[in-house]
Amino acid sequence: MNLSLQLHTTAKQYPEKIAYVFLDEEVTYADLDTSITLFANGLKRLGVQKGDHIALLLGNSPHFIIGLYGALRVGATVIPINPTYTKGEITYVLQNSDAKVAITLDLLVPLLEEMKAEISALEHLVVCESSLQKEHNFLSSNDIHSFSSIVQHQDVTYKFPTLDEDDTALILYTSGTTGKPKGAMLTQKNVYQNAKDVADYLSINGEDRVVAALPMFHVFCLTVALNAPLMNGGTVLVMPKFSPTIFFQLAEEKRATIFAGVPTMYNFLLQSNKGAQEKVKTLRLCISGGASMPVALLKEFEKQFGVVVAEGYGLSEASPVTCFNPIDKERKPGSIGTSIMNVENKVVDEIGREVPVGEVGELIVKGANVMKGYYKLPEDTAHALRDGWLYTGDLARMDPEGYFYIVDRKKDMIIVGGYNVYPREVEEVLYSHPNVVEVAVLGVPDPVFGEQIKCYVVVKDAAVSEQDLLDYCQLHLAKYKIPSSITFLDELPKNATGKILRKALRKELLGK
Repeated sequence: MNLSLQLHTTAKQYPEKIAYVFLDEEVTYADLDTSITLFANGLKRLGVQKGDHIALLLGNSPHFIIGLYGALRVGATVIPINPTYTKGEITYVLQNSDAKVAITLDLLVPLLEEMKAEISALEHLVVCESSLQKEHNFLSSNDIHSFSSIVQHQDVTYKFPTLDEDDTALILYTSGTTGKPKGAMLTQKNVYQNAKDVADYLSINGEDRVVAALPMFHVFCLTVALNAPLMNGGTVLVMPKFSPTIFFQLAEEKRATIFAGVPTMYNFLLQSNKGAQEKVKTLRLCISGGASMPVALLKEFEKQFGVVVAEGYGLSEASPVTCFNPIDKERKPGSIGTSIMNVENKVVDEIGREVPVGEVGELIVKGANVMKGYYKLPEDTAHALRDGWLYTGDLARMDPEGYFYIVDRKKDMIIVGGYNVYPREVEEVLYSHPNVVEVAVLGVPDPVFGEQIKCYVVVKDAAVSEQDLLDYCQLHLAKYKIPSSITFLDELPKNATGKILRKALRKELLGK
């Protein structure tokens, strides 16, 4: 079984049930399945075959759902990409992933046309019309097609390709310590099994109406708020963009039962409308992930809104979920919960031996959800996957009842509003500035976003201002990767070999 075939089966069982709600539009499973088949047939007319790579440069919309499941129905590999990435970031992922087709917003077509020469494998653009783009002159090109034209034919018959469970379904690009993202290859079995296990663990069923407010190109939303409910006949309430006001309105009008978000979202909801208990009275469960949720925030949110928040843990390389606080027994604030079914977590020392209960070590994971490797990176794959275990790089401990707690991140990753940022990635950009000599990037606590990015720099010319460097970062980094502040120093602390000591900077910062 795979995701697209499962949706086809669900559509046969519940043809008149509402699959998703987008703005004022309600779409049944039968109509969604038909649109997916039409789109899959359209992709085949473009020459897309099993195993080809298709990029999705889209936000939360019907285009994303149909594009994702349509590509999977052909047997293609899907590469979701954040459409707000800069030109350089998009170019790298499209080039590295060998994408043959990009399904994209019309607003991004001029940008993609500019980078065409750098993306050797890209043959076709499928353009999703938006209300903001009135002119479609670019559609006269032979290799640019409108989304609507792809699905305009009326052939609703489809012969599903034979797919192996080890065929690659998704390549999710996740930040690497070298500053370049790595493509985690998730198989058909990985994504199907994790969606099924999450749905079973959280008892997501056909009566649930799940709010998809997180970006669908992010694996958290993809698995928990999209694939899991669609497997069981649930309804996805699609939010194009998160807004507390719109969320409360949507939850009340559509009687939402599940909300999945990062801690930042819960903070915004708590601060924006403390009198909104009536609007969310149908919620049975809230799910938090992407970053550790402060216990004080969790307790205050539950107190204000009268709904349980279940915190979990995952990473792109694990499709993503490995742990969740159970909903049918004790939930421990501050914990990421216990292993979900078909997944094993354990805490080990530097040589891979399991540490005693309560001791800190590296969290490693095994299960049907674990990736088969990084795309075109055999050495990185060998480092991450050892003896059947995925080494997460996160430090954790386990209590006597089998609940896990993330203690710290072994890597230097910074989490801003649920998004992963590696210091090296920001440092590389700043190092490319002609006046920057040295850079060190740290994550600092932030009450709204969990963490923010702080930079320490040494420059050649004292006339260079903080705003100059921030403006430079804006040209080369996605918004959430831009530093919140930059401090100028005469020299950065180093060890005897000349390595910059982030720990010394962090200690000084904490001292202040």
